[in-house]
Amino acid sequence: MTDTPQARLLIIGAPGAGKGTQAARIAERYQVPAISTGDIFRANIKAGTQLGTKVQSIIEKGQLVPDELTNEIVADRLQRDDVENGFLLDGYPRTVDQVHALDAVLEGEARRLDAVILLEADTDAVVARLLKRSELEGRVDDTEEVIRHRQEVYAEQTAPLIELFRARGILVAVDGLGEVDEVADRIAAALDAKLGE
Repeated sequence: MTDTPQARLLIIGAPGAGKGTQAARIAERYQVPAISTGDIFRANIKAGTQLGTKVQSIIEKGQLVPDELTNEIVADRLQRDDVENGFLLDGYPRTVDQVHALDAVLEGEARRLDAVILLEADTDAVVARLLKRSELEGRVDDTEEVIRHRQEVYAEQTAPLIELFRARGILVAVDGLGEVDEVADRIAAALDAKLGE
């Protein structure tokens, strides 16, 4: 064990709100692994695995990967040694059912989430950001129609989590728009306040 305080964190927000960018900084600051279901899925797609093929056909339609499949992947990842002092989840849980699955995994290890960072961002600003990224990175799945559909799916399925985590007293809402360093500073200050309680 090290002297590093344990930090079991989750970052949520609409697709394109900047979760991936900020997750890397938060993970580095707390010296915990950033666990992104999106990265796990993309790695499998790139490698052409059976999981990758299945996931690719789902996301090309702008749909979310089924809970059962995602729960299994995350539960497996949380068994590794590098999460002993904490972790940062990015992209999971997305639904209330996934929260319950995560609770069950963590309770089995006598752990719980310490804080949930909510990156708030205006939908039109996020759509514009994603269209620009699509152009720069050549992401064929990022058409405006698909992007807006993902925003709607997020609002329907993930927004209820905000109330659930707020009720648990672990939600930390942060404005996700602005320069990367500016947003990172806001997150750091909000987390310091929450984890110091």
